[in-house]
Amino acid sequence: QVQLVESGGGSVQAGGSLRLSCAASGYTYSTNYMGWFRQAPGKEREGVASIYTGGGSTYYADSVKGRFTISQDNAMNTVYLQMNSLKPEDTAMYYCAAKPWQRGLGPFTDFAYWGQGTQVTVSS
Repeated sequence: QVQLVESGGGSVQAGGSLRLSCAASGYTYSTNYMGWFRQAPGKEREGVASIYTGGGSTYYADSVKGRFTISQDNAMNTVYLQMNSLKPEDTAMYYCAAKPWQRGLGPFTDFAYWGQGTQVTVSS
């Protein structure tokens, strides 16, 4: 059974930084593609960043390119999301997700496993 546990959320002023962590446990072959998603109140969930942990390739939503960085620590089965230059519109619940990589699947689709989420609040 795969478990994902997020940490690192909090409150920060606009322009500040936060780093989210996602620790994965269970069948690691099922978590070789991991992503971060977010959902703000009244809005649909959206993909933020994803990474193929087997090779390191990454993908970012346009709204966060140049500000957010997704990275991995394979030894710790952990994925990080470094968020810089935060804006009030980044305020949301952030979720970690994982799936087994398959050719042809999109960077933000078909995720099978989800964490409980961590809140990020950015004040102006």
